[in-house]
Amino acid sequence: DLLTHLIEHGLDPQVERLFVIDGSKALRSAIEEVFGKAARVQRCRSHKIRNVADRLPKELAAQVKSVMRAAYKLPEKEGKARLRQQASWLQADYPDAAASLLEGLDELFTVNRLGLTPQLMRCLATTNLIENPNGAVRRVTHRVCRYRDAEMALRWTASGFLEAEKNFRRLQGHRELWVLATALGRNAESIAPLKSQLA
Repeated sequence: DLLTHLIEHGLDPQVERLFVIDGSKALRSAIEEVFGKAARVQRCRSHKIRNVADRLPKELAAQVKSVMRAAYKLPEKEGKARLRQQASWLQADYPDAAASLLEGLDELFTVNRLGLTPQLMRCLATTNLIENPNGAVRRVTHRVCRYRDAEMALRWTASGFLEAEKNFRRLQGHRELWVLATALGRNAESIAPLKSQLA
């Protein structure tokens, strides 16, 4: 419903876009259904690291986290090979962690496949950009005990996002967003204004 609502309000479903999501199967399915081949999906690396680490003893979790972070910085083929190797080592004693590590592996490397710069990869490989303002909304609204109606809930939510906005900073690598636009097949005319704004 959310994605359909966006399209009804003018979002073109034929334009290629990068979607950064957590492991929600319902959301992934909805993106596929609504946007089809125009969707490039990047799974949140922070969620994946947490999910794997939660299935390991503390001392091993720290080591595996380091391996995962290092693998994410490699070219796609090498990074995936490193994670598959790590999963094979975990398989005997920690099969749940190994399965979690391999689940959605291709979509953990979408930003690498697109050839983004390291700064853009760091920002666009996690859902932190979304979760940070959502946290501000939770802080602002947590003392509200009862909402009289939907409009009141919307007003409080808007207040939370306005509060979050006070702490917004520019996206790391914002001057390189044209690289993402190019990777998603934007034409030269649509990229030129973006480059001039960021210069």
